[in-house]
Amino acid sequence: MKVILQRVSRASVTVDNAVVGAIGQGFLVLLGVAQGDDEKEAEVLANKVAGLRVFTDDNDKMNLSLADIGGEVLVISNFTLCADCSHGRRPSFINAARPETAEPLYRFFCQRLLQNGVKKVEQGIFGADMQVSLINDGPVTIEINSKDLKR
Repeated sequence: MKVILQRVSRASVTVDNAVVGAIGQGFLVLLGVAQGDDEKEAEVLANKVAGLRVFTDDNDKMNLSLADIGGEVLVISNFTLCADCSHGRRPSFINAARPETAEPLYRFFCQRLLQNGVKKVEQGIFGADMQVSLINDGPVTIEINSKDLKR
């Protein structure tokens, strides 16, 4: 399981010209679920995201978490994060989890964020064609792979 996390001033997601999720200050999280991922990986990854200290304190140091600033999270499912670009010019998505596996893990990840004290977690629509808008704050963009985290 992999996330691309962007610290944002605000972000929203639109499907069929209707805003389906929007947040203020916090994180836009693109979440890719790979074959073999499980709830334990989703839990560890959600714990990491919820506790990550990348918001600036009074001394202009990245020292504050979402809870410290009352931050919000917009989570977008993104199977293309599992792309294999090692051969040819067209990515292979064979490593992405099937929707019947990926969607429950996506929802579990969002629930774990809430259980870790994130005050508001908005979502896109799983499997939909989405347009994502954001104001990247910093810019701060971080990649986290659950395989790299201690369980």
